[in-house]
Amino acid sequence: MRGHNQLHSSILRSLENGSSSRWRISSPSPPPSSPEVPLAEIVKSNMKITHHMRNGQCQYALSVFNSMPARTSVTYNAMVSGYLSNGKFDLACKMFDINPHRDLHSWNIMISGYIKNNSLGAARALFDQMPERDVVSWNSMLSGYAQNGYVDEARELFEKMPSNNTISWNGLLSAYVQNGRLEEARKLFEMKGTWDVVSWNCLMSGYMKRKRLKEAKWFFDRMPEKDAVSWNTMITGHAQNGELQEADRLFQECPCKDVFTWTAMVSGYVQNGMLDKARIIFDNMPDKNSVSWNAIIAGYVHSQRMDLALELFELMPCRNISSWNTMITGYAQSGDIAQARKLFDIMPQRDCISWAAIISSYAQGGYNEEALYQFIELLREGERPNRSSLACTLSTCSNLAALELGKQVHGRVFKAGLEFGCFVGNALLAMYCKCGDIDDAYDAFQEIGEKDVVSWNTLVYGYARHGFGKEALNIFEMMKRDDVRPDAITMVGVLSACSHNGLVDRGTHYFDTMRQEYGVIANSKHYTCMIDLLGRSGRLAEAQSLMNSMPTEPDAAMWGALLGASRIHGNAELGEKAAKKIFEMEPENAGMYVLLSNLYAATGRWTDAGKLRVKMRDKGIKKDPGCSWVEAQNQTHIFSVGDCRHPDKDRIYAYLEELDQLARKDGYISSTKLVLHDVEEEEKVHMLKYHSERLAVAFALLSVPAGRPIRIMKNLRVCADCHNAIKHISKVVERLIIIRDSHRFHHFQDGSCSCGDYW
Repeated sequence: MRGHNQLHSSILRSLENGSSSRWRISSPSPPPSSPEVPLAEIVKSNMKITHHMRNGQCQYALSVFNSMPARTSVTYNAMVSGYLSNGKFDLACKMFDINPHRDLHSWNIMISGYIKNNSLGAARALFDQMPERDVVSWNSMLSGYAQNGYVDEARELFEKMPSNNTISWNGLLSAYVQNGRLEEARKLFEMKGTWDVVSWNCLMSGYMKRKRLKEAKWFFDRMPEKDAVSWNTMITGHAQNGELQEADRLFQECPCKDVFTWTAMVSGYVQNGMLDKARIIFDNMPDKNSVSWNAIIAGYVHSQRMDLALELFELMPCRNISSWNTMITGYAQSGDIAQARKLFDIMPQRDCISWAAIISSYAQGGYNEEALYQFIELLREGERPNRSSLACTLSTCSNLAALELGKQVHGRVFKAGLEFGCFVGNALLAMYCKCGDIDDAYDAFQEIGEKDVVSWNTLVYGYARHGFGKEALNIFEMMKRDDVRPDAITMVGVLSACSHNGLVDRGTHYFDTMRQEYGVIANSKHYTCMIDLLGRSGRLAEAQSLMNSMPTEPDAAMWGALLGASRIHGNAELGEKAAKKIFEMEPENAGMYVLLSNLYAATGRWTDAGKLRVKMRDKGIKKDPGCSWVEAQNQTHIFSVGDCRHPDKDRIYAYLEELDQLARKDGYISSTKLVLHDVEEEEKVHMLKYHSERLAVAFALLSVPAGRPIRIMKNLRVCADCHNAIKHISKVVERLIIIRDSHRFHHFQDGSCSCGDYW
């Protein structure tokens, strides 16, 4: 626990201190002109400015600029260009504004700067202000429109140009092609009599990218001249689209094979799972580059033939960061975390993909705390986390139920300026749902720009697990109104919402109509939900009838749902039948032994309960010990039943006694029939009082500031007596208490629970 708490504090510090200060300098003011300064001195200073800017030394360049007694337009242009090339757009704008010697080149530089900074409106405003324009000015503006998808505006500008050169024609052609407007591109192509090979390649590539192979071939066959790019475009396109026979024919005919031609064939065979043929091409290559090596290595990695991947990796003379990342990812996906870590530690250079791969390897292997440690190291090394590492870290927070850490990572996403797309947004949404903060989960859902079916499913299931069945169904209706088609996972969430809240009729309706309305065929999870729904509501005969009418034999989960319902309604005979079926399928399932024991205890069959415990002991089956944990004061505090290890144990137990008295005055009565031991009544009360969730509640009430919800996690299902006691405690202390057990969330407030005592 100490290691976990140190991790918790360390992550918070790293995340809170993650912001970086921005380098700022004040803009210079021009000195008075000095005509006596020799032109050679000005040229020399201009060259120094250019040199410093090319080396990223903006401050040195500014020092030279400030020291110059006289400047020319070249001086200012060098400063503006340098700032733009070094990503200092604001300083470039200031320098342009104070330039007293603006020439045509100055305006063209600034227009290009605005376009590269995605300020197209400002670029056009500057363009309109120009005292004079040349073809470079027009082409820069046309290119800006084209690159940003404003094809019609690009065409309008093209029509207004005093004269069009090759760059103008190619720029407009490229705009049409890049935006998928191939018919208009073809019409433009036919307007001009002659085109260079670059233009032919551009149009042909457009058809190929949209899988229109016949049209691409039509242009290829009519090209007046072909270069290596022409052949490579055709070979790559056919290979990527599975037309390997045609790709091989073109490859054999190609008169100008280069390393890209050979690599296209290797990649084509790899992408189509034909590794043996890919290896033959690779081995026969006269020259290989890093792309060639990475393509064949990636093929072996994806097919999990890591021995051959490693053999090539060790022979590779030109390893780059992508080579290392591919190998690390491969070992991580195959479960060999030790080898992944070994490569990660010795790789000469890392990027955000390397970090994401190692974080993912630990998370997928269940080493959640180590995954978080790696995220800390990523931040400490100044690396900017990418979407993959952030999503993986959020998922790790979900697994640990570490809400505060998850919120800090959320803040990191915000500071990084990442859009809340589905990948990170869905991980964030799931984190809030699993960590017990359903309100923030809804806010995270709202922040996702383009929601996919996973986004909707996560929120539907989140509300269902939290006991808010009506809200879950409302989200389901919103999903349909948003024209998102429900899938099988959606309907599991919907049926779970009905099951968790006793909505039998609605659940039955959804189950009966989901195939006709949404094309969802009932699978084992849907049947389990329905058996659970019918069983919990007391309709045990209907639950059995549904099981008998299924197209397949019931599995252990379905019998488990029936056993759980039998326990709730005290039907020992049916419970024994269900348990027998489960033990045949899963003889080591400790949870089902516990459910049957609960059933025996609740009906007073102590002899049978004792025999069952002996049977478990003889078979070596052990029930997981119950434990609960809570985050407080940047630490995770873990409790077990009757725990005396906590440093505040005396204060906790004293307060627990006080809470017990207050709850009893409010009407709480111990449910001693749930104690699985045939002992005296007073001892049963004592045994119930010190369950782990009650100790965690007492500690949290002492530690978490008033006004904040209490959030507690438990590894097993909360017992009925603790459930009843905590309802009363929430009322007498006037606090919201949220408990996540192994099955669902319980929101206790004002003496009631979100589950409606239906769990």
